[in-house]
Amino acid sequence: MLQALTIARNTFVDSLRQPVFFIIVAISGILQVLATWGTNFSMGMASETSEVTYDDKLLFDVGLSTIFVCGALLAGFIATAMLSREIERKTVLTVVSKPISRASVVIGKYLGVSVAILMATLMMVAFLLLGLRHGVLSTAADSLDGPVLLVACLVAFMGMGIGAWCNFYYGWHFSQTAVLVMFPLSVLGYVGVLAVNPDWELQSMAEDFLPQVTLACLCLVMAIMVLTSVALAASARLGQVMTIVVCVGVFVFGLLTNHFVGRQVYDNRPIGQVSFVEPTEVGDERFSEPGDSYRIRFVRRPAVDLPIGTQIYWGPSATGAGFVVEEFPASPPEFDEIADFFDGPQPARVVVSDNTEMDERWLTVEIVGRPGLKIDRLPRGQDFVFTKPTSVNPVALGVWGIVPNMQVFWLVDAVSQNQLIPFGHVILVFGYGLVQIVGFLALAVMLFQTRDVG
Repeated sequence: MLQALTIARNTFVDSLRQPVFFIIVAISGILQVLATWGTNFSMGMASETSEVTYDDKLLFDVGLSTIFVCGALLAGFIATAMLSREIERKTVLTVVSKPISRASVVIGKYLGVSVAILMATLMMVAFLLLGLRHGVLSTAADSLDGPVLLVACLVAFMGMGIGAWCNFYYGWHFSQTAVLVMFPLSVLGYVGVLAVNPDWELQSMAEDFLPQVTLACLCLVMAIMVLTSVALAASARLGQVMTIVVCVGVFVFGLLTNHFVGRQVYDNRPIGQVSFVEPTEVGDERFSEPGDSYRIRFVRRPAVDLPIGTQIYWGPSATGAGFVVEEFPASPPEFDEIADFFDGPQPARVVVSDNTEMDERWLTVEIVGRPGLKIDRLPRGQDFVFTKPTSVNPVALGVWGIVPNMQVFWLVDAVSQNQLIPFGHVILVFGYGLVQIVGFLALAVMLFQTRDVG
């Protein structure tokens, strides 16, 4: 591990010294500034409780997309420079000729590159958050946010000024010095801005802090770390151009994998979508034991008939993935009265118990059978309702699991539509990203292990 950390340290320094590193970070910052002028009149609508509203929704979307694209390009260029180019120039031979395992070389290269790209990404995120604090300039009469402008100018000019000064007088590398100065200044500058309102008055830091936006940004950072591992694995066998092509290809296909592969995984069709639910008896909100019942109102009347005894499932996905009620492969026998079902040794399930109000989009469901039905939660608004279990295509599921799904890390829609991002979901996203990173690093070791570098 000490050998890998030594390689990581040298790789980190070399990554910061790449001219393209500073150029991409600078381009991202410039685009973030232009977005505050060019994303007005989007006519976005949002709840007043949402963290981003109206034109700021488009600003957030464009800004985070800019970070995503710049991060993907940065991963491709830097990973190529750190491994593929060293293989082509035979400089990596000086490392592998020593008693150092090739796995240590790959791990060290990834750690060094990923820390450098992490710094760049967090810097870009800090500028995005500053842009959201400033807001979109919809008209010429809109006032400027003084603290945001001051911090942004100080970070940019101090970073480039100190970098140029140290390069001229001490011979230090410009891009390395500039980035090392701008990274802490941008993060500390954003934290400082939170303590001051646009009128230079002290305020609570929680006033302008956007927790949901921050969680969405952190998930995107993990996506860029995954792309970095993809680029490193590709650079173990391919040259610079092909590595960048592979990285961009995985990036684009990862955004489209839900459309091309994901929709083939689950086979089910909802009969309708829930508008809201209510207990059949006022004050009795239990729904866990046989005999408990609830009334469901649909957004629109289901196009199919739902006779008494029809088995009901529900979940948040229109594909039928992730039911929150236990599935059974067989449907219950037909019967005319719900009471008939309690007499036999049938397993518990949720069935239609009253369909007389279907013309008004109402349906009553009831738990029947033996006790012990597993129900994670009641149906709620926006849930989809099904009448049969979901079948899974194992081949499509395998492909869908192997290819990095970039939509997993893209949580902009949740923020824009004022949908709460649970912290547990963020943990799952990070876990998914770590599994992808480990998988691609293992692939990188396999490809580099037999690579001729002499």
